[in-house]
Amino acid sequence: MKTVRAWQTQLAATLAATPPSTLPGARWLLGFALVCASVAVSLWLGGGYHTGFLTLNHWAASYPAWCWQWLTVLGDERVAVTLTLLFSWRYPRLLWSFVLAAILGALYSRGLKELFDAARPPAVLASDAFNLIGSIHRRASFPSGHSVTAAVLCGVFIAHARLSEWRILLLLIAILIGTSRIAVGVHWPVDVAAGLLGGTLAAWLGCWLAQRWPQPASWLAVHFTVAGIAAFCAINLFLNDGGYPQAAPFLHVIGVCALIGGFSQFFAFSKR
Repeated sequence: MKTVRAWQTQLAATLAATPPSTLPGARWLLGFALVCASVAVSLWLGGGYHTGFLTLNHWAASYPAWCWQWLTVLGDERVAVTLTLLFSWRYPRLLWSFVLAAILGALYSRGLKELFDAARPPAVLASDAFNLIGSIHRRASFPSGHSVTAAVLCGVFIAHARLSEWRILLLLIAILIGTSRIAVGVHWPVDVAAGLLGGTLAAWLGCWLAQRWPQPASWLAVHFTVAGIAAFCAINLFLNDGGYPQAAPFLHVIGVCALIGGFSQFFAFSKR
């Protein structure tokens, strides 16, 4: 069994082997944030807070419900944290960027939800006026927390990605996850645009801070804490479907893959 000093030395060596990224996708994040801000403001000024919901919700109803459920659970905070098991030990700089971005994103999401406490579609519209999938949520609509989470996770990868094709794919995934919140009937389009905006800015700022304060990326306490929380979240995916029963098998696959990948990396790291 390695001593704490040996673990620390190995982690420091791993960090040294992955030089600081120049964040090649940082400009993409700022550009996407500008687009999201423009969409949010245009919707609000163009027709009010509820603008566009019924149009998008009715359009989404033409697609299978399971599709939207699978997409929307990808914005679950438990899923985002669980996925860190796949890269936490191999890419410590990426993990530290995600930790900082996640903290900033959570402050943004929870802070504005408490401040505005806006009513969600089920609290405003008649039940037969729109398509509702999954659990009913009535309060704390602004901004969309799932959209924030999606933008944080995808945004951190976009900032570090070197190929434009990967950045485009990640942007599309974040947009689809945000759109799914309208499809399942629990958020207004403005909520989604604002959520993607805040999550993207949190990702950009988190990556920027991680570059200038990289030391915690080599701290064992950070890695073991995140790994422990991620493992707990992975197990929880088997116990709670987040209100979307058709997505339960998908959550189980994510949990299994993350646990296997995480433990494999951990044991490989411990034997070096």
